[in-house]
Amino acid sequence: MRIFNTSQLTEEVLRTMTDDEAANVYNGLDVCVTAEIYSVLKEQIDSDTPNIGATYQMALDKMAPIMEMSLRGTLIDESARQETIKLFEKELGELDQKFQRLYRGSFASESNMNWRSPVQLKNLFYGMLKLKEVKKRNQRGQYVATVNQEALELFSAQYYFAAPFANFILVLRNIHKQLGFLKTQIDRDQRMRCSYNIAGTNTGRLASSMSDFGTGTNLQNVNRKLRYPFVADKRQYMFNIDLEQADGRNVGAICWNLFHDMSREEITKLNDERDKQGNLIEWTGPIGPELAGSYLDACESGDLHTTVCRMVWPDLEWPEDESEWKSFCDGMIAHGQDSYRQLSKKGGHGTNYYGTPRTMAKHLHIARKVIEEFQKKYFETFPCIPLWHKYVIRMIRETGTLTTLFGRRRMFFGRGNEATTHRKAIAFEPQSMTGEQIDRGMLQVWRKYPEVQFLNQVHDSVLPQIPYRDLAILAPKILTTMQVPLTLKGGREFLVPLDAAGGWNWGYYDKKLNPHGLKGWSGKEIRERPTFKTRLKDYL
Repeated sequence: MRIFNTSQLTEEVLRTMTDDEAANVYNGLDVCVTAEIYSVLKEQIDSDTPNIGATYQMALDKMAPIMEMSLRGTLIDESARQETIKLFEKELGELDQKFQRLYRGSFASESNMNWRSPVQLKNLFYGMLKLKEVKKRNQRGQYVATVNQEALELFSAQYYFAAPFANFILVLRNIHKQLGFLKTQIDRDQRMRCSYNIAGTNTGRLASSMSDFGTGTNLQNVNRKLRYPFVADKRQYMFNIDLEQADGRNVGAICWNLFHDMSREEITKLNDERDKQGNLIEWTGPIGPELAGSYLDACESGDLHTTVCRMVWPDLEWPEDESEWKSFCDGMIAHGQDSYRQLSKKGGHGTNYYGTPRTMAKHLHIARKVIEEFQKKYFETFPCIPLWHKYVIRMIRETGTLTTLFGRRRMFFGRGNEATTHRKAIAFEPQSMTGEQIDRGMLQVWRKYPEVQFLNQVHDSVLPQIPYRDLAILAPKILTTMQVPLTLKGGREFLVPLDAAGGWNWGYYDKKLNPHGLKGWSGKEIRERPTFKTRLKDYL
C-alpha cells in the first residue's frame, strides 16, 4: 500500500493515484481532519466560560430524541390526502377558468395567460397595466422588478383596477403551494419524515427539510388547514404541547434581569437623551423592580394582548367584569379588519422586535399613523422595552456578542451601526430562549417516559403521541415534566406556561369537518375513538 503525506498533496500527485487510492485518501482526510478540528474546538470550549460547554452538551444530548423523531415520522391517512388533492385541484381549475375569463375579457385576448410565469406577470402588471415597478434585490445583488407576494399585496391595496388580477393570483398561488405540499412524496410505510438540523439556525432553534431518503419536506411550517392527514398510530393519541406567548414572556424575563439592579445613573447613560446643549437628561422614569417588571408583570397577569390593549387604550368603555375584557376588546374594530386586541397583538410583537412604524404598517396593512400612536403609548406603558433595545444596540456596537439567560452565546458579524443587524440581535435572545425551552422540555420527557413517541417539533410546540390507555395518567405527568423554570434576579421564579390539545390527527378540532382533531386539553378525553374505516368520512 502506498503511503501519502497529505500535507504535501499536489495536483500532480493526485493524478498518479488510482481511483481506489484517491478514495482512500479522501476518506482518510475526511476522518482525520474532522478529528483535528474537533480537538482544537474542544480545547476552546473547555477553556471558555462554563455556559459554552453547557450549550454544546445540550446540543449533544438532544440529538437522540431528535434523531428518533426523524426516523419515526408521522403516519399519513392516504385516502384523506388523495381526496383533499382532488378537491384542491378542482378548486384550482375553477379559479383558473374565472381568471382566464377576466384576463381575456379585459384585454381582448384570444389566448390564456400563464399565471405561474413571472415573465408574463411582469408584462401584465408593468406592461399592460403600467403600474409602478416594485423592485427587489436578486441573487446577483441587482434591484429588479418583482411580482412576489409582497408586490401583489401592494397592487391589491393601492390600485383598484389591478386588484382583481392581484387577488386572483394570490389565491391561485396559495392553492398551488398547498397542492405541492399535499403531493410531497412519502415513504413506503405511509409515513412522512423530515430531517432536523440541530445547528441549522443562529438562534439554536431546529431547522427541518426533506428526509435523508429524499422524501418528505419541512414539517415545521405546515399550513394548519393541511395537518389533518397526519394521524396517530393505532392505539395512540396525539398530544400537542404549546408554549403560551413564549417570545413575549421571554422578552419580559430579559428586561427583568437587565434592569432589576440597574441604577438611575446607569439608565440615564443607557437612555442617552440630551438637551440642546448636549448634556445628558437624567432618567426620571421608574427604576428597579418597577421598571424591570413593567412588561413581565403584564405578561403574567393574564391574557397579555388584552392587558396591553387595556393599558394602551384605557379610555375605552371597559366592562366592570374583568372576565369580559378579552371578548370586549376582541369584538371592537380598531382599524380595518383588526380588533383592538388583534392590533395589540400585532403591534406589540412587531414593536418588541424593533419594528419601525413604516415597516410594520407595510406588513400588517395598517395605517402608519395608527402604528405610530400605538408605539408611543406602548413605550410609555412599558419603558423597559425601548431601554432594552438601546442596551442590545450598545452591546452589538461594543462587543458584537450577546448571551441568553440559558447561556447560549452568539457573535454578530454584521455592521454594528446598521438597523438590520440591530433587529437580528434584538430578536435573537427571546427566540433562542423559546427554542431552548421547548427542546429542554422534550428532552426531559424523552428521558423519563420512553413510551412517549415524539413526532414533530414546531419551534414553540412539540407533537408527541402517547398510548391511549395511559392517557389519563401520562398527560399530567408530561405537562409537569415539560416545564423549564428559571430563577431570575431577586429570586423571582419564571416559567412559560404550557397549553395542550389532544386528538387523533394533527388538524384542529371542528365539530363537523374534523371531529377527531386536536382539541383543548381539559384533563380527559370524552370523544369516541375513530376507526380506520371511518377516518376519511370524519376528516372531510
